[in-house]
Amino acid sequence: MSAVYVSNLVINAGSTFSQTFELGNTQDSSPFNLTGYSIEAQMRKHASSTGVTTFTSSISDASSGKILVGLPSTETVNIKPGRYVYDIVVTSGAIKTRVVEGSALVREGVTR
Repeated sequence: MSAVYVSNLVINAGSTFSQTFELGNTQDSSPFNLTGYSIEAQMRKHASSTGVTTFTSSISDASSGKILVGLPSTETVNIKPGRYVYDIVVTSGAIKTRVVEGSALVREGVTR
């Protein structure tokens, strides 16, 4: 199992965003094997907010514990600048595990 990793993100409104994470196993220093897992990631203004932005998310290398989350520019352009919270959850069968969480700062761009 992987510990919850805290990572803060900066997302530039109007730009394509992507971030890769490499998950590690808590029992030793090996990668967290994600074979057979699915993944989802969401961002909200605060944890109980009903408004949600769903990241595109994928497991890019299951045996190495690598995951990729992102947002296209057509979506980031519509996010109001400010601070948000996000997390990434992996699921295997009926077991859901939060593996990454943190804050996301959305910065407004100047060039349009």
